[in-house]
Amino acid sequence: MAEKLVMVGVLPEVVVLDPGEQVEWFSNAGNIKIEFDPQRCPFSSNVFQAPPGMRLLSGTARAGLNPGSYRYKLSLNDAVVANGEVLVREK
Repeated sequence: MAEKLVMVGVLPEVVVLDPGEQVEWFSNAGNIKIEFDPQRCPFSSNVFQAPPGMRLLSGTARAGLNPGSYRYKLSLNDAVVANGEVLVREK
């Protein structure tokens, strides 16, 4: 019997960023949306969106940002499917 590999995806619970690094999200399964609390977001925008097959880049953390933990919601086709966390480290 032949087997077909289906890649579903892996989402780390925590992504650790050093100064100058950025996060990249990718989904070929549907529209992806990343949403941080607008009052507590490490990047210049608190919402990121991309259609299937497109890389979604956060950009580097805002200048002068305090190191720490920043939580976000991940939606696929407008349904929240996961929660994640970005840890920004000191220089």
